[in-house]
Amino acid sequence: MRVDVFSAKPHDRSFLSHAAEGKGLELRYHEARLNKDAARLAEGADAVCAFVNDELDAEVIANLAAMGVRMIALRSAGFNHVDLAAARAAGIAVARVPAYSPHAVAEHTVALMLALNRNIHRAYNRVREGNFALDGLMGFDMNGKVVGIVGTGLIGTVLARILRGFGCEVLAFDPQPRAECEALGVVYVQMDELLECSDIVTLQCPLTPATHHLIDDEAIAAMKPGVMLINTSRGAVIDTRAVIRGLKTERIGALGLDVYEEEGDLFFEDLSAKHIPDDVFARLLTFPNVLVTGHQGFFTQEALQAIAATTIANVTAFRQDGAPLHPVPRPD
Repeated sequence: MRVDVFSAKPHDRSFLSHAAEGKGLELRYHEARLNKDAARLAEGADAVCAFVNDELDAEVIANLAAMGVRMIALRSAGFNHVDLAAARAAGIAVARVPAYSPHAVAEHTVALMLALNRNIHRAYNRVREGNFALDGLMGFDMNGKVVGIVGTGLIGTVLARILRGFGCEVLAFDPQPRAECEALGVVYVQMDELLECSDIVTLQCPLTPATHHLIDDEAIAAMKPGVMLINTSRGAVIDTRAVIRGLKTERIGALGLDVYEEEGDLFFEDLSAKHIPDDVFARLLTFPNVLVTGHQGFFTQEALQAIAATTIANVTAFRQDGAPLHPVPRPD
């Protein structure tokens, strides 16, 4: 069975090839992102393996189906970039990696909180220039602060455990409360109360029509003045322009992002020798209290091993039984 891997980076080649050893699979790697132009590279493939910024709209899926592709193996948990109705109509199975390492993303979330709180990014640059002044670097004790977690799935639950270890009071909003979180002392509240009471708001929810631009001008106005906002979920959960307005008025005191709603043209590429064409993103980078990482929350050895193993397991199950182990639910 031939599997064409798109958006393939060196780490993808290493981990996927290792996971596929002895499985009878032919993996072909393409650095190109999967889109309507790059889809032709999959001619002769039985399956394609895609990442978060690959394009799997109706046109791409139709092209893949016409070439005989029967499966899309996502090496991610999210699937909002896939036209599931088009895949169903074309008879293409779609699989995902529902969980890999919730610790990886939760720990990166805390890293953003600590770096912003204690101005680690600014201190690093100062010291390298021989500036050891402390002015402007004052932070606060995490102990006793109120942190609001929006979304208490696997990642949110691990995050709650870590924050409780810091001595934080943890509020949460989720349509499906978890007993494990409640046992940790997490208090579930409505979204408006979470925004009003939290010193730090962190987003761990999936991107759905209900959560698209969940953090907009109205939500920001309801937050505490000087709130810290963290997003390690999906970029479009926040309205970036609204967040910029919140930074300008100082309603938002610090912003940590590992995702961005228009990241497809930026993240996972080396643009250091080019200008950044996205004016909104460039504006974000002008604020000293903003810290952006390029969607690296998942990027640990343990997570990559799990992603590769689950992806290959999905493909081999499809080859043997006609159904992947972790299919994406298809629309009715």
